[in-house]
Amino acid sequence: MSFRYGAGINKPGFNPLAAQTSTTTYFPYLYSWGKNNFGQLGLNNTTYYSSPKQVGALTTWANIANGQYQTATVKNDGTLWTWGRNSSGQLGLGNTTDYSSPKQVGALTAWASTACGLSHTVATKTDGTIWSWGRNNQGQLGLNNVTYYSSPKQIGALTTWLTVACGQYSTLAIKTDGTLWTWGENNFGQLGLSDTSARSSPVQVGGLTNWSTVSSGSQFSVSVKTDGTMWSWGRNNLGKLGLGNTTNYSSPKQIGALTTWLKISCGYAHTLATNSTGALWSWGSNNQGQLGLGNTTNYSSPKQIGALTTWLTVAAGFYHSVVGKTDGTLWSWGKNNSGQLGLGNTTYRSSPNQIGVLTTWLKAAAAYDFTIAELY
Repeated sequence: MSFRYGAGINKPGFNPLAAQTSTTTYFPYLYSWGKNNFGQLGLNNTTYYSSPKQVGALTTWANIANGQYQTATVKNDGTLWTWGRNSSGQLGLGNTTDYSSPKQVGALTAWASTACGLSHTVATKTDGTIWSWGRNNQGQLGLNNVTYYSSPKQIGALTTWLTVACGQYSTLAIKTDGTLWTWGENNFGQLGLSDTSARSSPVQVGGLTNWSTVSSGSQFSVSVKTDGTMWSWGRNNLGKLGLGNTTNYSSPKQIGALTTWLKISCGYAHTLATNSTGALWSWGSNNQGQLGLGNTTNYSSPKQIGALTTWLTVAAGFYHSVVGKTDGTLWSWGKNNSGQLGLGNTTYRSSPNQIGVLTTWLKAAAAYDFTIAELY
């Protein structure tokens, strides 16, 4: 059974927390705001907006991701759509033309999820295969070469890929058996392979089979295991690995001793994370107030943002953060030069500020000075 909520309407009994794990199909609207120089907001123009604007009238969006200047989404019918900058073919449309409104990638209806790097895109299908396209200067497409592609190419022949994440010029993916695989740029050990050699095809990180989720930023990665522990590796300038120092590591290192970590999101040089209590934590670069701690001090270990335990979703952009609560409200902070905080202005904030008054937000994706979010 499927149903949807109207935009801006707080339906009685709506529970964002339940919506995250429900088997019911929800049909959200898509909203965007912030920088729009390449049409990455999908609004059929290149106008910047400092408050949320609806992307078309459709209510069939199911998965959202964005890179530096591009957006990729999967609809609930399994089709894949992209828009924004396309200089390296990262939109997967067979050309290098920029588009300011959603364009369908091929005609297939079997796409499951997608992730965007700086200028490349990777996606999984419902059959467990994994595909990539766009910039490939560091082998980040995983195709055993450094050739750029402007349409999807399958990575190997395996059908056991589960989830994918993209760094600046690297890619990480988890298989159904819980193993973690990485490829692409590795100059700071961001692939977690105990060296600094780039890879152009998937290589397993260690021999463990208990990886749950992974996120990647600029030359570093953070991952949570099924036991609730959190691990990081790669470049550690500004303390973005959360290890209490600024030492680079080329293999996974555990962040603290907690076993309650749940969701993570890496920005350019900062990380947001929630644990099972609903508390929100941040660390790394804070020059624009992106850690939400009321200051612009960098931190090399996790710091809790306030005392609330109602945080649900996390999205770290380049220098801003967008986070949802269990009550369906959406909050933002950090850099706001292009209106990427969605607060109707361009004032920077170093602590959480609510975006409007709506209580039917599900999740957001934050990138370089712009934000995409789903609203019921």
